[in-house]
Amino acid sequence: MNTTPTANGHVDMKLEVIVLPVSDVDRAKKFYEGLGWRLDGDFSGDGWRGVQFTPPGSPCSIHIGKGISDAVPGSVEGLFLVVDDLDGARTDLISHGADVSEPFHYAGIRGPRLAGPDPERRSYASYASFSDPDGNRWLLQEVKARLPGRGLSNDLTTMTELLREAEIAHGEHGAKAPKHHWSEWYGQYMISRQRARTPDEAAADATAHVVAGREVAPA
Repeated sequence: MNTTPTANGHVDMKLEVIVLPVSDVDRAKKFYEGLGWRLDGDFSGDGWRGVQFTPPGSPCSIHIGKGISDAVPGSVEGLFLVVDDLDGARTDLISHGADVSEPFHYAGIRGPRLAGPDPERRSYASYASFSDPDGNRWLLQEVKARLPGRGLSNDLTTMTELLREAEIAHGEHGAKAPKHHWSEWYGQYMISRQRARTPDEAAADATAHVVAGREVAPA
């Protein structure tokens, strides 16, 4: 088990599932299946039913169903889907049946809503939206480069760059650790970087992880 603390010293608490209230489970299921989201399960019991979907590349899933929420169907708003290509995401969703709005941005932090993507195409500034059949509202947000302290995304480009970074860091710092397999060091380094630790902090975490593992290893 990984016991390395996060950057703020707390235990990891990862948002895993968001419940969406719907009026017709089968209709909602058909909609999200149509988007191409992964169907993780469809479970039912005495008076209840739960269906789980996961958007492509997302670590967080959604639950729709019957008897799992007292909220009014369609009352959930501000469900952010972060994408690195707003135009591509819109095209994909539209091709799968979603009624996606035209891109828009805001004047200032949250000023008046303006048509079109952010003129400078800055991260966190361009949006589009769509809703499921009940009206639960999703918001696409384009993020090409994350702000410091907000972790790393799990897209292929980011993970490839992170692996290369870990390789270089291991060459520079791994010698300080006891004899180990590279995967032990890489694993902790990458987890720490995803928790928004700096490269130097992540290298220290990885070395400490290897040292701790050797200290508790049986003779």
